[in-house]
Amino acid sequence: MGNILNQIGIENYIFLCVVLFCIGIFGVLYRRNAIIVFMSIEIMLNAVNLLFVAFSTYHQDAQGQVFVFFSMAVAAAEVAVGLAILVSIFRNIGSISIDNLKNLKG
Repeated sequence: MGNILNQIGIENYIFLCVVLFCIGIFGVLYRRNAIIVFMSIEIMLNAVNLLFVAFSTYHQDAQGQVFVFFSMAVAAAEVAVGLAILVSIFRNIGSISIDNLKNLKG
């Protein structure tokens, strides 16, 4: 059994990452729920991480995979802080719609 990248091809990984990134952009631009927007940003981040891993495997260098490891650690911290902020906002105003969040300017 050869390298999985030789069987599938780097082009398919690039195409998958572009599709995932476009889905994330669509979610950020057209959805009004803050949690959906948050999940769309995570999809975009994961698309980039997948591309880092694919190119790291293609070039047989582990630096991309190490970068993805640290990127995922930072993303986990970001999710914890972001969800805590959203829960706090929901408790105060009763909604997490982006249209309602515009009124929070002080």
